[in-house]
Amino acid sequence: MLEFRLLGPVSVTRAGTAVPLPGTKIHTVLAVLLLARGALVADGRLSAALWGDAPPHTSNSQIYTYVSRLRKVLGKAAQISRKGPGYALDVKDAEVDLFSFERLDRLGRQALKENRHEEAGRLLGSALGCWSGHALDNVSEHLLQFERPRLEFLRAEALERRIQADLALGRHRSLVPELLSLVARFPMEENLRAHLITALHRCDRQAEAVQVYGEGRRILDEQLGVVPGPQLRKAYLRMLRGEGAAARRKPLVLLPVRAAVVTGRTAEAARLRSLLLRRPSGQGSRLRAALVTGMPGSGKTALAAEVAHGCAQAFPDGVVHADLQDADGAARPPAAVLAEILSALGDTADAGRAAGHELGDLVRRYRARTAASRLLVVLDDATGDAQLAPLLPASPDTALLITSRTRLVTVPASSTVPLEPLGDEDAVALLAETVGAGRVRAELPAARDLVRYCAGLPLAVRIVGARLAARPHWPVARLAAQLADPRSRLAAFSYGGLALTRTLDRALSRLSPATAAVLPWLAALGPGPFTARLAGEVTGLAEAEGALEELVDACLLSSEPGGALGEDRYRFHPLVLLYAGELPRTELPR
Repeated sequence: MLEFRLLGPVSVTRAGTAVPLPGTKIHTVLAVLLLARGALVADGRLSAALWGDAPPHTSNSQIYTYVSRLRKVLGKAAQISRKGPGYALDVKDAEVDLFSFERLDRLGRQALKENRHEEAGRLLGSALGCWSGHALDNVSEHLLQFERPRLEFLRAEALERRIQADLALGRHRSLVPELLSLVARFPMEENLRAHLITALHRCDRQAEAVQVYGEGRRILDEQLGVVPGPQLRKAYLRMLRGEGAAARRKPLVLLPVRAAVVTGRTAEAARLRSLLLRRPSGQGSRLRAALVTGMPGSGKTALAAEVAHGCAQAFPDGVVHADLQDADGAARPPAAVLAEILSALGDTADAGRAAGHELGDLVRRYRARTAASRLLVVLDDATGDAQLAPLLPASPDTALLITSRTRLVTVPASSTVPLEPLGDEDAVALLAETVGAGRVRAELPAARDLVRYCAGLPLAVRIVGARLAARPHWPVARLAAQLADPRSRLAAFSYGGLALTRTLDRALSRLSPATAAVLPWLAALGPGPFTARLAGEVTGLAEAEGALEELVDACLLSSEPGGALGEDRYRFHPLVLLYAGELPRTELPR
């Protein structure tokens, strides 16, 4: 795959190796075509970028020569087509650093606007990381004159927004050296100077802050004949009044570490953020909750943790997390969960015996504690509405983020985000996050085979990725060959503390004994689709539909309408089918 760089010296790499581009003129033509984003670039526009107002009489033939050379070095991965009086470049699936910068900057701006400062800082930092020097560093002076100021302005704005996010997160001490350097390089940038005054003030370095303001006022007067603008004046006055001397209080954040990579869930994450960050609409507002559902191993917990970390700054009273099941998979009593949350929130009354208190007393204390709080409560792996009911907060100012393998009546369908299996490309991207993009690119066909055997299940991809990462000398094809045999595939999905069969065992333990006994018999039906009538014929059960629906609720089967007689049709996920086929069969009640 090709990678194009504009935010620094214009260059092209193919699979990590530089593609030779001889001469300034070739770099200029490539930059103009890339900046057009696939639109037609007229010959006159190319001529102006190459020679300004004094093109040679052979300009058209020279442009044709440059384009021909570009076609040759870029190959089939990018297409330059002649369209009327100009050229258009289609980069297909290639990466362009400018486009990546703009996307990350846009997401960072939105996160900053919604007070998701941690996420904003991360996104904007990644956007700035797309730069490798001054934009368009090896093109003609004519193109540089037109395009570099615009691009450098976008960079400066992204930098300022990232500094805003860092200040909001209380990172003023680490910002001071960076801001001192930036102000020295850009002495007339008032916003940077204002941020430096704020950071110095929060570090109790008021004398230096006064000096920074005085120097800025002098430079603006001598160089431009103007007085400081409103932002610089306000920062100075806030410092003189002693306002904001301490950094903004960071909320309590008690969440699992972001250990798992979350890939391919952009739309689902955006939907969850929207549900959690919507503001209550007055008295009588409904519960503010979002529910993530999906089959075992679909990445519900990892996605919830990622979203909660990103939203933390929008909840000034904190973020707390509670597991709703024990290590062995049994549902935890609501009283134990409430005692844990209350302790995290600083309610230490009878902390040693809290779990033994009457449930009603714990619920009253919990709801009193959250009545006027802007809090995010993350409840992981809820077993059902009965377990969840005592954990509902008293006020819509407190939001709930819940994960469960089944849909819950407590949370409306409009606030439920189901996780489907990943597509092959997203699964390959997740594998690359674990084992390295270069290794995956080098054996892309084998990597695609590998993730196809994982059937879009993130847990399975993470496990095979961990195995490969621990064995850098293994070809990807070696592990793909091990997974090719369905009889040994499940055994391969185990590494370290991760095991797919253990996750599925926990899901099986939550089923009623009768339904658990039916599951291995259903494996004889294959992946599906099949109807309840056919399942009844195979198992001999008169009421097979009830067992099938319980399996659907547990996300061990999926269902869809459309049978010939209006019957629902059921399907197995490929890995659940393998699991069911390995379970022992016991005699079913007739």
